[in-house]
Amino acid sequence: MKRLFFLLFVLTLTIACAALAESAPQMAPPRPLETPSPTAVPEETATAEITATPETTVTATPEATAPQDIFSLLPAQMPTVPPQPTRDPGRLTGVKIGIDPGHQAHGNSAQEAVAPGSSETKAKVSSGTYGRFTGVPEYEVNLDISLQLRDALEALGCEVYMTRETNDVDISNQERAIMMNELGVDLVLRIHCNGSTNKSAQGIGLYIRKTGTNADECMRAAEALLPAMVEATGAESDGIFRRDTYTGLNWSEVPSILVEMGFMTNEEEDYKLNDPAYQQLLVQGMVEGICAYMGR
Repeated sequence: MKRLFFLLFVLTLTIACAALAESAPQMAPPRPLETPSPTAVPEETATAEITATPETTVTATPEATAPQDIFSLLPAQMPTVPPQPTRDPGRLTGVKIGIDPGHQAHGNSAQEAVAPGSSETKAKVSSGTYGRFTGVPEYEVNLDISLQLRDALEALGCEVYMTRETNDVDISNQERAIMMNELGVDLVLRIHCNGSTNKSAQGIGLYIRKTGTNADECMRAAEALLPAMVEATGAESDGIFRRDTYTGLNWSEVPSILVEMGFMTNEEEDYKLNDPAYQQLLVQGMVEGICAYMGR
């Protein structure tokens, strides 16, 4: 009887355990541990190297940025340069011009022959006239304008020779002419200012030799020079005069013109002859006259 009771108890307990197991939730089997991919470590290392390399700082420097257009940095309104007169730098290439700034600071009253073979004599050189209103001596004005003329001619390729480049010299009119003869220049301009007892006398006048060597050629040169000077300055024309009384012209063996640029005894012309702007007009006229004479 006891044995039967024990068997029933075991059977009942077995049935209860089976029922309990069926009602319990199903547990997922454990997942196997994943091993890191062989490329995972290099990728992380590579990323770290890239962020740590100097290249990241290079991209932030001004050199690495796109270059700016330099013209965009300039002001919108740029200052303009006034147009300058143009000159052909070779217009007088091959031409030789002599310039004799008339007179000097101190005259020399010693005598010399007026012309070759002549018994007539004159003072070797004088100090010239002076501005009745400015007080400026003629020899200073002559040299100032002559130096400007030299520069203007040289800018055109001309070969220029000066009898003097300072006021403190002692060179006679005869010596000045002989100097230019030996140099073999194509034309000599003897630069002077005029004077008169008549205060109303004015204008540009040219003096050339009346007879002798190159007398006709001197006239041809004067006829080219005078209208060019009058046109450039707006001055009156005092005319072209033939004379055999000027030592510098008589001793010249090359074409030579004595240029009286205006009257220092005339108030208006005295001030003009000392005005740098008017002096430049005189220079311009002489340059154009020389070019016309030389066919340039």
